[in-house]
Amino acid sequence: MSRVGKKYIAIPSGVTVRIEPGLVSVKGPKGELSFKVPSLIEVKEEEGKILVSPANKDENAFSKQTASLWGVTRTIISNMVQGTTEGFQKKLEIEGVGYKASKQGEELSLQMGYSHPVLLKAPEGITFEIEKNVITVSGADKEKVGQFAATIKRIRSVEPYKGKGIRYQGEYVRRKLGKKAATGTAS
Repeated sequence: MSRVGKKYIAIPSGVTVRIEPGLVSVKGPKGELSFKVPSLIEVKEEEGKILVSPANKDENAFSKQTASLWGVTRTIISNMVQGTTEGFQKKLEIEGVGYKASKQGEELSLQMGYSHPVLLKAPEGITFEIEKNVITVSGADKEKVGQFAATIKRIRSVEPYKGKGIRYQGEYVRRKLGKKAATGTAS
């Protein structure tokens, strides 16, 4: 039995949910998202709440796959409802001399110590803003926001000696000491 899957999802005002066989669509002020529901899972709307349950009601017939899909499906639908109402965002910090980000039309231009600037185009539904050394990635789809932020971070990961590179805001980077000069004389 899934503890996460048993919880209902409240539908806030201003959000419309359309449930069809094998498909759930959520439309809100921030956009519209849809999700293909696995055949082992059943989704119902009752009294302004979304209930997710296994399609096979017999408790003895639960497989490990059904239990895991139950919780994941409920979480994905919950993220869709939250994303269409509030949205999601990730903040990345750039640290290092000469490292900078700028917006060139619809593309993100990163100058990260390479011989050329790295240009990234944001996926559909994702926006980004640049304020000094902080890049804010935002959108309704949690998966796309996280993936685009990870793509940006991968351009120049933080190195452990000087701490230069791109990191998530608030991320702790374990630092290394580096080389030390020899103190004794060789005999």
